[in-house]
Amino acid sequence: MHFLRPLFRKSSLNWIVLVATLAIVAPRVVRAEALLVVEADTGRVLQADNATYPWYPASVTKLMTAYVTLKAVKDGRMSLDTLLTVSPVAASQSPSKMGFRSGTQVTVDNALKMMLVKSANDMAVVLAEGVGGSIDGFSAQMNQAAQRLGMTQTSYVNPNGLPAEGQITSARDLAILARAIIRDLPEYEYFVHIPSIRYGRRVTQNFNKLIGRYPGADGFKTGFICASGYNLVASATRNGKRLIAVVLGASSGKMRAVRAAQLLERGFANNTLSWLRPSLGTVDNLVPIDASPPNLRDEMCGGKRKRPASDEDEDTVASNAGGSSSGETAVTFFTAGLQPPMAKPSELLAAAPAPSEPIPVYTGPTRTGAALIAAVAVDAEKQTTRHKGKKSRVAAKKQDTAAEPKTDAKDSGKDAKSETKSAAKHANAKPDATPKAAEKPATAADKPAAKPAKPKAAAKPSTKPAPKNTSEAAPADKKAAATPRT
Repeated sequence: MHFLRPLFRKSSLNWIVLVATLAIVAPRVVRAEALLVVEADTGRVLQADNATYPWYPASVTKLMTAYVTLKAVKDGRMSLDTLLTVSPVAASQSPSKMGFRSGTQVTVDNALKMMLVKSANDMAVVLAEGVGGSIDGFSAQMNQAAQRLGMTQTSYVNPNGLPAEGQITSARDLAILARAIIRDLPEYEYFVHIPSIRYGRRVTQNFNKLIGRYPGADGFKTGFICASGYNLVASATRNGKRLIAVVLGASSGKMRAVRAAQLLERGFANNTLSWLRPSLGTVDNLVPIDASPPNLRDEMCGGKRKRPASDEDEDTVASNAGGSSSGETAVTFFTAGLQPPMAKPSELLAAAPAPSEPIPVYTGPTRTGAALIAAVAVDAEKQTTRHKGKKSRVAAKKQDTAAEPKTDAKDSGKDAKSETKSAAKHANAKPDATPKAAEKPATAADKPAAKPAKPKAAAKPSTKPAPKNTSEAAPADKKAAATPRT
């Protein structure tokens, strides 16, 4: 643009206007992140960046699973007390999950709480099979609901968001779904902002870091797979005004919460600054973009960043976190002088959540009072027994491993004499004392007693290869341990 400067030398104002105009019309480089904030009641868009790009939803899929399930409850086709059974298909799902064995029974109410707070993939399948008869049958109901709501960029093939090519959505469609949950299911909305649950002895905090930390936070759900990055659909209410923020493709669990807090802060300050920006219309009127979803696998899980396909790895920051600093200053820009200063989102979200009593979840039919306390105690006992069982299995495995070199030493001899000599050499080989006593007359009778000295010397090389083999196997073991995390 420097070649144009002489044309505007006489008027610095004209130059400023030109620069501002080019900044507006110049094509923006698409970042691997989609951001959207809308008003919950009107659907008015307050900010939108890549909001209509197709995206892999990951576990925010479970919002539609909850919506379809709760619509079935509201329509009287089932109740929150309906008992569902964990199938082999449900039990085989990848983490994050509750890990119940096939045949375990759980109510719709408890399955929803486990799915929405812990993001339990097995509970999503339990609900899908209970409502739709199968994963495919339930996915068809999910797609029908999406079409009815106007989610034109969305398709589902499973109820939990585990990696699948046909599982696609957009920030626009997720905001439409969040509005539908608020509008259509107000009596069940508490499911999307439970701070924590307790199963037996185990307490799980909501993966949505805004709950209990950001003032007024009251929804919805997180998600993560390598291809999508860290996703979050969030909401908050302030002075009677409720906003919905959608963040797709953030670099970490912490960063998606920071991004959402920034969006919400700007949105709440938007009334004062609305004259500065043109109207963006409503979320339903955002024009979808015909493109393939970005695949963020290399940024999120490439190289040494091996991660499971779950939300549980919360705070590891991947390589695309370059824009974080600008977000922090943006909140200051939009809120400075307009309202009491708020702590930086990163500082706010680093604090412990507000204290709350975890909601108990349990297996089996609905219980209250003393029966509920007993059910929780039974689940806690199962956890303890399972933990002890794991410890004993590990201990037994260690004993077996420790015993293996002794067995190899006995088997390494080529004849009976060397085997007896090798066994007698070990202090813990007491059962071989009898063969040793039987060997003495032969040793006293003639010279062959001197010959075992050579096998004795030969036995030393046989002990050296064992540590060598162990060390060579170590990298393979480490490799194998890392493999499940891909």
